Amino acid sequence: MTDQRITSVISDFGGVLTTPLMSSFAAVQDDTGIPMDELGRAMARIAERERVHPLFELEKGRIREPDFLAKLGAELEAALGHRPEMHQFAEIYFQALHPNEEMIGLMRELKEAGLRMAMLTNNVREWEPRWRSMLPVDELFELVVDSAFVGMRKPEPEIYELTLERLGGPSPQECLFVDDVEPNVDAARALGLHTVHFASNDQAIPEIRRIGGLDGGPADPPGP
Repeated sequence: MTDQRITSVISDFGGVLTTPLMSSFAAVQDDTGIPMDELGRAMARIAERERVHPLFELEKGRIREPDFLAKLGAELEAALGHRPEMHQFAEIYFQALHPNEEMIGLMRELKEAGLRMAMLTNNVREWEPRWRSMLPVDELFELVVDSAFVGMRKPEPEIYELTLERLGGPSPQECLFVDDVEPNVDAARALGLHTVHFASNDQAIPEIRRIGGLDGGPADPPGP
């Protein structure tokens, strides 16, 4: 155990402060008729051919959303036998995505307790107006680090280091990181941050409250 208190909380956006992302991908599948596994295989083929993953390039802001969708549509055409309609991907995706009100309430509680609050998200540049309109981002978070605007993405160590720098340089041991993607959590833990791997509100909220000091007592030490 350690007496060092958490001073900062860094939260993911999609799948933590929203409903699960798989629900949105399922909605895209239902609306477009493109199976999710076929979508994954198409991106994998592009990545193997071009030596860069198209989704990662999109999330780093290196390609625009229309170019990504055109590339993906062309790849799917060969597999499906027809050119799928892709231009409404974001609209369908966000229609099925909803705020996770319990987690948003917890973020507000953490801020009111005096903790510094940041959001760290792998996202798409063109999607910023959509996701920002879903919840009170600027009310809850003094800092937002969006992969599409900084040219790096989780789980690359550099994006965590940039987040800490922009927060004013707290030590990793003073920070709690929350994400629903295990490799992202593992990368944060390897840098010395306290972590919660979000699976559900019932599981994550008590963990966050305990580590964040809302229930009293010091935080457990970060993992190795």
